[in-house]
Amino acid sequence: MEKLLETAKQKVEQAEVYFLEENINLIQFENARLKNIETSLQSGFSLRIIKDNRLGFAYTRNLNDREGLIRNALTTLKANVKASFEFPLNTKQSLLDTYNPAIEKVTSSVVVEECNRIADILSSKTKGQVNLRAAFSVKTLKLINNKGTDLSLKTSNYLIYGTILYPNSYAAIHRILSFKNFEKAPDDYLDFLSSLYNRSVKEIKPESGRMKVLFMPETVYVLMWRFQSATSGEAVYQQESPLIGKINEKIFNEKITIVNDPLNEKFLEARPFDDEGTSCIFFPLVENGILKNYYFDLDYANKMNVKPTGHGFKNAQWSSEKIALKPTPSLQHLYIQPGAKSFSELLKSIDKGIIIAGALGAHSGNILNGDFSIGLSPGIYVENGEIAGYVKDAMVAGNIYQILQNVVELENEVHFTIGGMFPAVLIDDVSVVIKNR
Repeated sequence: MEKLLETAKQKVEQAEVYFLEENINLIQFENARLKNIETSLQSGFSLRIIKDNRLGFAYTRNLNDREGLIRNALTTLKANVKASFEFPLNTKQSLLDTYNPAIEKVTSSVVVEECNRIADILSSKTKGQVNLRAAFSVKTLKLINNKGTDLSLKTSNYLIYGTILYPNSYAAIHRILSFKNFEKAPDDYLDFLSSLYNRSVKEIKPESGRMKVLFMPETVYVLMWRFQSATSGEAVYQQESPLIGKINEKIFNEKITIVNDPLNEKFLEARPFDDEGTSCIFFPLVENGILKNYYFDLDYANKMNVKPTGHGFKNAQWSSEKIALKPTPSLQHLYIQPGAKSFSELLKSIDKGIIIAGALGAHSGNILNGDFSIGLSPGIYVENGEIAGYVKDAMVAGNIYQILQNVVELENEVHFTIGGMFPAVLIDDVSVVIKNR
């Protein structure tokens, strides 16, 4: 990497080299039986250059041809992508507990044995199809630039993703567990999956209407996706965000506090620096319903004449390869402050309502404007504080800046899931459409 950087510096004003290696092991169970084991080792390098205020970019799997990589990056300068920012000098890397070396000794056999144990327990407690995915990985990241920044990070992850499918349906009860090393799934996790499934397995057909809706942690990302889009420095710069000019204004119910917390070691892949070398910080976005900040990478911070906030990440959605991406403004460590009631207490407080345990079509609606319209997969109907059953062909629609004014309460604990660490969120007066014929 250092040789590549030195060579690039002779031809451009600024250069940055990024390296990522991922050793990933996947185990998949279908219908409580082992279906697949995969092991992959992926690594690569990306090079960003700035010359004459233009940005160039190229990436490669290896450094066998450094000159070729630099030529490719120089060629992309012809696209005339403007870049007036400077790569940062960062010599103060916070030390975070992101890696447990014990994971290097974990074998697929050990994880398969654990999946067999989980599958046996869940199958003995339910009649639904039990599917499991487990993954354990080690990632190594290194970033250097022409300013003298030299940062590195090693992380370890172990995930178990359990699902129980309803009969003749792809709808399922599901939840992810995350650790930095292999651990057995605790009893309360298995009890949660089997109990929620068993209490809701009966199919029912309630009436449509406006009612209470409980977003499970696994579906809160539908709401946060819209919020992230609107608070991005890119959307603010492009004058597309509905939140422009609303800093220090109330946008949600006072029970909502949202932060980006990359230094929280409970997050898998906690980060002391972003993918541009800017230091990460505890970053409040909404405090008691009041909007506090937008977030920026180097590029959009420069365009808006503000300081970068450490949110320049290679945002690899839909399984994209990270080294092939350039950093953009991104929230990777979202955290919603938990509330005061347990999941059971939230459930008992619902006179009539529906639990959104899975979402279909989360991309539907005007995302930037906060609109959403999702299919429920599943929706679980609740009446007088008790689960009555699950519903098919149901949809929930609304706008996050309207419905999040009607927050009743949040769960008193957070769970790792898609997009961050979230509690369940109970909201009143939401439109639910259920097809009964």
